[in-house]
Amino acid sequence: MDKEFSFLKALKVAEIYKEATGISCTVIDSLGKSISDIKETAICSQCKLVQTENTGNNICGNIHLYGIYQAERFGGKYVYFCSLSLMHWVSPIIVDGVIKGGLVCGPVLAYKPEDFLFNGFGKHYKHTENQKKILKSHILSLPYVDPSRVNSLSELLFISSSHVSQENDSIVKQGETIKQQSEINSYIQYIKTMECNPEQKNKYPIEKERELLNQISKADTQGAKKTLNEILGSVFFSSGNNFEVIKSRVLELVVLLSRAALEGGADVEQIFGLNYRYLSRIHNFTKVEELSYWLSTIMVRFSDLVFTLRSIKHTDAIYKAIHYISNNYTEKISLEDVADEIYLSSAYFSKIFREQTGSNFTQYLNNLRIEKSKSLLRNSRIPLVDIAGMVGYEDQSYFSKVFKKVTGNSPGKYRDTRGLIESDNQEIHNN
Repeated sequence: MDKEFSFLKALKVAEIYKEATGISCTVIDSLGKSISDIKETAICSQCKLVQTENTGNNICGNIHLYGIYQAERFGGKYVYFCSLSLMHWVSPIIVDGVIKGGLVCGPVLAYKPEDFLFNGFGKHYKHTENQKKILKSHILSLPYVDPSRVNSLSELLFISSSHVSQENDSIVKQGETIKQQSEINSYIQYIKTMECNPEQKNKYPIEKERELLNQISKADTQGAKKTLNEILGSVFFSSGNNFEVIKSRVLELVVLLSRAALEGGADVEQIFGLNYRYLSRIHNFTKVEELSYWLSTIMVRFSDLVFTLRSIKHTDAIYKAIHYISNNYTEKISLEDVADEIYLSSAYFSKIFREQTGSNFTQYLNNLRIEKSKSLLRNSRIPLVDIAGMVGYEDQSYFSKVFKKVTGNSPGKYRDTRGLIESDNQEIHNN
């Protein structure tokens, strides 16, 4: 459990939320670890087991932590998808501008059970056939929640997390501040005892900036904290206790940290958005201790964006894209349309889509449309000539060509056999 903050109030709120809504609600700390005493859902337990068997790690915490950071960016609430395309929503617990953890709700089905695509299993992890059956069974038991209700549930969670965020462990914060100031003062004393001329003493420590950037690039958070405190010590010593000068130097350091995060692969828009929030607060500080502590939290925050969350930073965008495709496959949609929807360039979206799903955009769209057409073909009351248009194909012959390429049979043959030939072929292939 996070020692910096008491989660007792959050745990109580999570329990009440679950009782009131029927939706699972858990509490995670600032590292993405669950601290809730509420039993997690069966699907989450099974998914964690599969992840651990495949990678030795459980990435769920990082996915939820990413959701918390996105919620901080977008006004306190955020809806997202996990690695099994299951929907969650989250709100952060923030104390004195620092994220202490968050309330996480879900998983629920974003689609009706009959529309959920199970052929996505195995894209990120290898599942045994038995694991696939267990996961499918658990997924089908999850509630389907209409998107309009999710918005209301997300708003309710935000109100709940805001109530928790009012709690503040000032004693712990005071202890951290004292420790930091002790390190800064030690470095100031070191500068004073340096055997060098006054010009050298007052020189800004550029070499320390380089050291800080190098430590951030290596995810050396503890080393980076120490170096940052040394830089602050130099700034305080050379400023003559002029608080406005100190604030100006701190602003420069925020820019430096931003640059390091961007070079490490953090999201540009997210960094800029956080910078706006952070920099708008700097004029509220009246003490050097407050300013120092605040800058230290920024460094940790930016480091998290670069390293802790780097492996899953595009996962949420891809699932948003898949959600959009699933809702619009009957229309004429292009890769550019989907990329615009999730605010990425088409070239970059194409690259990460293939990396995350194992197929390119056209293949994915065709496979989805063909899967949808199968259920229509099994209904003999729907004219064969109408089905192509119902699943997004303007040309009947092109639909037939794609259908045969995917299934091995023509649409007419599939209808005549009610898909039995394809099922037999798949059974033979699996064996």
